[in-house]
Amino acid sequence: MPDIISLILWPIKWVVELILVAFHWLWTSIGMDPNGGATWVLSIVGLVLVVRAALIPIFVRQIKSQRRMLEVAPQLKKIQDKYKGKKDQFSREAMSRETMELYKKTGTNPLSSCLPLLLQMPIFFALFSVLNDAQHDKAGVGLFTQDLANSFANAEFLGAPLKATFIQQWNLMTAGDPFSLNVMIIALVMIVLMTASQFITQLQIVSKNMSPETKASPMFRQQRILLYLLPLVFAFSGVAFPLGVMFYWLVSNFWTMGQQFVVIRNMPTPGSEAAKAREERLARKGKLVAPENGQNGADASDEPAKPQTTQRQQPMGKNRAKKQSGK
Repeated sequence: MPDIISLILWPIKWVVELILVAFHWLWTSIGMDPNGGATWVLSIVGLVLVVRAALIPIFVRQIKSQRRMLEVAPQLKKIQDKYKGKKDQFSREAMSRETMELYKKTGTNPLSSCLPLLLQMPIFFALFSVLNDAQHDKAGVGLFTQDLANSFANAEFLGAPLKATFIQQWNLMTAGDPFSLNVMIIALVMIVLMTASQFITQLQIVSKNMSPETKASPMFRQQRILLYLLPLVFAFSGVAFPLGVMFYWLVSNFWTMGQQFVVIRNMPTPGSEAAKAREERLARKGKLVAPENGQNGADASDEPAKPQTTQRQQPMGKNRAKKQSGK
C-alpha cells in the first residue's frame, strides 16, 4: 500500500518541488540569502498561493454542488418526514426510491460535493510530504536536490530552525537540556493564528451562510460540531508540526478564510443572512434585480408603458366619432 501511495504522489510531488525551487530561485536572484529562513518561508508562501489558485475551479465546483444540495434539502426533508418512524423494508425501499428520483430530477448528487475535496487530498499530502522531507534533510523526487534539502533543513527564521517543533523544544526544556525559546514562542503564535483562522472560517459558514431550513436540519448540528472540533485539531496537532510545515498550514488557512469571505459575500446561500445582506447592499446601490415572472426588475417597471405604445389610438374628429357611435 505505501508503494501505491508513493506512486500516486510522485508526479504531484515533482510539480510541488518545481514550484518551491522556482520561488527559491526567484528570491535568491533578487539578492536574498539562499540559505536564509526568510527566503524559504517566502518560497513556501509562493508555493501555497500558486497551488491554492490552481484549485479555485475545483473549489467553485464544490460550492455549486453544495448549493444544489441545499436547494433540495427542504424536499428531501419532506420525504424523510413522510417515512419517519417506519422501519419496515417496504417503507425503507420507498424512501430510498423517492430520494433517488429527487436527486435524478434535480440533477444533484450527495457525493458530488465530496469529489472536489477528494481530488484536493493527494495535492495536500504531496505538499506536506515535500516540506516534511525537507525538514528532515531528505532530497526530493525531482528538482529538490540534496543541497537544497540541506539548505532548507538548516535555515532559521527569527533565530528559530524551520525543522524544529514545539514539542521537541518542550521535551528538551523539561529534561533540563538547552532549548530554543524562539521556537516555542513562534510555534505558539502560529498555533493560535491557525486555530483562530480555522474557527473564523467555520463561523462564517455557520452564522452567515446557512438558510433557516438548513439550520433546522441535522446538517447544522454537524457544522456546529466542526466549528469547535477542527480548531482543536490544529491546536493539539500543531505542537508536533515543524515550523516550515506550520507556515504552509497557516498561509493555507488564511487563503481559505479570505476565499470563504469572498464566496459568502458574492455567492451567498439563498435565504441566508449573507444573502439578505447582499440584497441590502445592492438595493442601496440601486443595482438590485428583482425577478418577476422570468423578468428582472427593470423589465417589470417598463410593463405599464407598453400598452401606451402598442395600443395607441389615432385621434379623430367629432363628426367621425358621431358616425362610428351611430353604427
